[in-house]
Parts: sequence; C-alpha cells; structure tokens
Amino acid sequence: MARIVAAFGTSHSTMLFSSAEHWQALFDHVDCKAPINDLEGVPRSYDELLKTTPPAAAANLAKDVLAKRHAETEAAMDRLEADIAKAKLDVMIVIGDDQREIFKDDLRPAIAVYYGDTIRNAAAPTTPVSDWYLQDQRKRLEDGQDRFYPCHPALGAHLIGGLSERGFDITAVKNLTGEQFEGHAYSFVHRRLMRNGIVPMVPVFLNTYYPPNQPGPRRCFTLGTAIRELVESFAGDLRVGILASGGLSHFLVNEALDNQVVTALRNKDHEALKALPVHMLQTGSSEIRNWITVAAAADGLKPDWITYVPGYRSRAMTGVGLCFAHWR
Repeated sequence: MARIVAAFGTSHSTMLFSSAEHWQALFDHVDCKAPINDLEGVPRSYDELLKTTPPAAAANLAKDVLAKRHAETEAAMDRLEADIAKAKLDVMIVIGDDQREIFKDDLRPAIAVYYGDTIRNAAAPTTPVSDWYLQDQRKRLEDGQDRFYPCHPALGAHLIGGLSERGFDITAVKNLTGEQFEGHAYSFVHRRLMRNGIVPMVPVFLNTYYPPNQPGPRRCFTLGTAIRELVESFAGDLRVGILASGGLSHFLVNEALDNQVVTALRNKDHEALKALPVHMLQTGSSEIRNWITVAAAADGLKPDWITYVPGYRSRAMTGVGLCFAHWR
C-alpha cells in the first residue's frame, strides 16, 4: 500500500541562493518594486512603509545579525536535504504555486496537477548581468542546458481522477510547451534540496497569488486531506513524501502571523490553520496556503522539527519569513 511517510516544508526565496554578503548589502532595490501588504494586510508602498518604520527596527539589519540568520537558514536547508534523502522516497508530491511561469493571466486554474513523465526546468540565461540579485535568481535555473526531471505519471493521474471525483475542479497538465518550465517553487526543490539524489515528483499547483480564484484556507486543508487518502488508495507499495514550497510571510516580514502559523503546525492545531484570515494571505504570504495543505496531508505524522528565521532584508523591514520543517 502507498502511504505518506514523511512531509516537509521550505521557503524558496531567492535569499536562499544568496550569500551572507548579499544579505548584508540589503534588497531595497528589489523590494521597492514588490507588492507589499502591511501587518494588517493592507496594500502599502515601499516608501509608505519606510516612513513608518521605527528606528529600533534597524537592529534587524546589523551585519552580525544578518550573518547569523543566514547561517541558520543554510543549516536548516542542509538538514532538510539530509532528511529527504534519509526518507528513501519513491515519489515526492510538491505543493507549490505558479507565478506566471506556466499559467498566465489568460488562463489560471485554482488547482492543477502535473502527470507527465518528466518536467522541464529551463537553462539560465547566458547574457551577463551586473545585478547580484538577478545572478542569484538564475541559480534556480539550470547550468548550460535545460534539464528534464522525472515525475510519477501514474500517481499524478490517480490524484487527478480521485480529486475530480471528490468535487475538486482540477486542471490536468501532461506536458509543457514553448518556453514553459516548472517554475521556482519546484526548481528550488530540485536545485537545492535534491542535489544528491533526485526523487520523482508530482507537482501540484495552487493559485495562491492571484485573485479571484484563490482557494481559501479551509479548501486547502480539505485538499490536503483528500491527497493523503488518495495516496493510501493508490495501487502500489510506494513511500511517498509531500512538501510545501514557499512562504511564510512576505514581502513584509510579519512575525506575528508567522508565529501563529508555526505554533499551529507544531501543535497540529488544524482549526487555527483553517481559520487564518484570507486578507492576510495575499502577495507572498499567500504561499502559507501550501503549508496548510501539507499540514492536512501530514495528519498521520508527527512534527519532527521546525526552524523559523525572520529574514529582514531592507530598511522598510521587508523580507521573508523563512521557514523549514519536517514531519515523520
């Protein structure tokens, strides 16, 4: 019988491919263009936030603080990579989101499942760039040429059929065309967490970012429960992992929201996860939906460890609530 034997969560920010020196250089030139919601979920400009940032907040940007937090994230990713390898998985279901990498504004499903034999990650552009941030972004892409990573079409098709029978409107994706590639939520997993052994993947796409068809927290939890039950009904003896890619809060670091999520994950407080207010799950913070889905799928497992690092990276206190977790 197939079963989910391990679950994982990871942020996938470009920060995680950046050096400590780049953290210390700050990301103001990037985040001044980012869509930002304040601590109450209200859209704000970077300049508005900068004017209201208290002077004491600058302590988060001290070079020694940034170096320490960078080291903490590197250690957490190394630990996550080792735990994935130790789980000896036959397949990894990755719950992520697509940000105009496959789906554009003309057609954007609320939930999609990939069931092709392989999935493409694109080669990084070779045109030189001077901006270190763009250089770091390219590390999620391939060196030299495209790469086609193995998937698990049978399990993907099983999830598509089973979720459809359960009332989920599922977009079935069998292959990518033209310039489409797997997107950063999935390439991060391949490029950073599977460096020493690729596990076949079933990519599940949630539209976390873009109104008007974002699944709500309760719907995400129901989806995770259904995925777990469908894995258990799959004909075959598979060791299955499931991973949430993205989050937590960004582009403004919201430690109160992040701590609420982390506490609920540690305590398996599913009602708290389902009750998270939708207006707080917008822009980058929307990716918390992926964690809600995985928490439901991991209901039969116990939280092993969770590492949270408030990744402040600009004078306006923008950044990413960086989080990594393992259930077993």
